[in-house]
Amino acid sequence: MFSASPKVGMDIEALSGICGCISIACWIVVFSPQIIENFRRHSADGLSLIFIVIWLAGDVFNILGAVLQGVIPTMTILAVYYTLADIVLLGQCFYYRGFTLSDAQPTSDEEAIVDETTEESPLLAHDSTAARPTSRPTAADADRNRRSSSFSSFHSHLNQVDATHLSPATPLIPSAKPTVDPPAVPVSTSASSLRTFVLNTIALILVCAAGVLGWFLSTRSSQSQRFHDASPDSASESKALRFDLWGQIFGYLCAALYLGSRVPQLLLNYRRKSTEGVSMLFFLFACVGNLTYVMSIFAYEPECAKLGRVYKAVQCEEGEWSSEYQRYILINTSWIIGSAGTLLLDLMIFTQFWIYRKNVK
Repeated sequence: MFSASPKVGMDIEALSGICGCISIACWIVVFSPQIIENFRRHSADGLSLIFIVIWLAGDVFNILGAVLQGVIPTMTILAVYYTLADIVLLGQCFYYRGFTLSDAQPTSDEEAIVDETTEESPLLAHDSTAARPTSRPTAADADRNRRSSSFSSFHSHLNQVDATHLSPATPLIPSAKPTVDPPAVPVSTSASSLRTFVLNTIALILVCAAGVLGWFLSTRSSQSQRFHDASPDSASESKALRFDLWGQIFGYLCAALYLGSRVPQLLLNYRRKSTEGVSMLFFLFACVGNLTYVMSIFAYEPECAKLGRVYKAVQCEEGEWSSEYQRYILINTSWIIGSAGTLLLDLMIFTQFWIYRKNVK
């Protein structure tokens, strides 16, 4: 009978758990900033609909791959949550933009026509000069135009007279000339950028702290039970890592869709030369979530090493540690490619935030 001697402190399993919990916390709130941004602007023009649709398809394949491959239940539950959040965000885009998958923006000519429309514009625009044929003006027309011009000048002059000065009791005092307002000073964007940076940093710190707190509470609640149930024979009885073909196929399809989903958003930002309407915190949470998710996968501890930390007499056989670790990484390669590749593309979107920062109204 081996005596249990659990170690207290940071180890590989704790690092994997902390990174995993931070990743979960980030992915839980990842869609909230963009949904709030769309609601605040009453528009979803800054977001590519194709980006959301491809991301939704990737989450669907993520569910299938996670179920078939037999990953931990938390990953499966999160995949279902991602899918539901995608549907909410997509429904919001359809609400503000109509049922369309086109990311086409109005041209400059169309925008000019909309800008020139005022309250005094006719409901049915028409060209009066084109509707009436031109003719040579006659003497009668010239006299009529002269009388109309004189009447208009007299009418406009009469409107400028204050009726109170027609009374003898009220002296005619010339009104003071209106003061000219000083030119408006353009508001610097540095203060706004600093405020946005501080708020985003605080939000990120709070979410990461919530993830660490969740790991701490879950570890304390399960620590005694974990060491009580551990035994030298549990390594052979535990569920071995298995390689499911269809699970891997869906996993790689999910990775390809995740990588391809960022391309439409990058192109939309490039065409608009702006990132207005896109929440930076949305992609910031996605970056941190992908980074910590990849770290949690690499920080894997084989079962024999876990038992070795509990029971001194149990040690990994020669080559067992590396063999099990390599098999674990191979099984999760598709998820690593999807998360790490998406992280690089999100960094490109952050570059667009920096390049087009002056174009944001």
